[in-house]
Amino acid sequence: MNDEPRWRRDFPVDWPEDEYISRRDFVRFLGLTSLAFVAGQFWILVESARGRGRAALPEREIARVSGVPVGGSLVFDYPGPHEPKILVRTQDGTFIAYDQQCTHLACPVIPAVAEGVLRCPCHHGLFDLATGRPLAGPPRRPLPRVRLRIDGDRIYAIGIEARTT
Repeated sequence: MNDEPRWRRDFPVDWPEDEYISRRDFVRFLGLTSLAFVAGQFWILVESARGRGRAALPEREIARVSGVPVGGSLVFDYPGPHEPKILVRTQDGTFIAYDQQCTHLACPVIPAVAEGVLRCPCHHGLFDLATGRPLAGPPRRPLPRVRLRIDGDRIYAIGIEARTT
């Protein structure tokens, strides 16, 4: 046993019990895995093409102007359930709304209106409150902005601007 190299003592392998895989089986596995990746890429392509042809998003009342104080925020679902967005009333009284999920790993963003940022607590990401663009941390893409329409005391969500830069 002392004549054995150290690595063999650290990683003992029972060679008679070891399972050998032929080159042909290994190449077959690589081919099937590559085929699965190609099929996945085609699926993504088809889904993105279908997404471009979607109808306009519905207009929906999300809040009342009097219900959101200056410096306050409100979480709402738009366009459907389980799609959280955040409405923020800035210090100057204007309303702005973004997707509440961070573009890094979908953690919820939290507004810090006094500082003019949206914070992602998971990885310390920061987004500019006025533009939704990333300022610090791992996020590289801006937050999708929700288009708003204010009619009297009512605030309506009328669409989403998907931005890449």
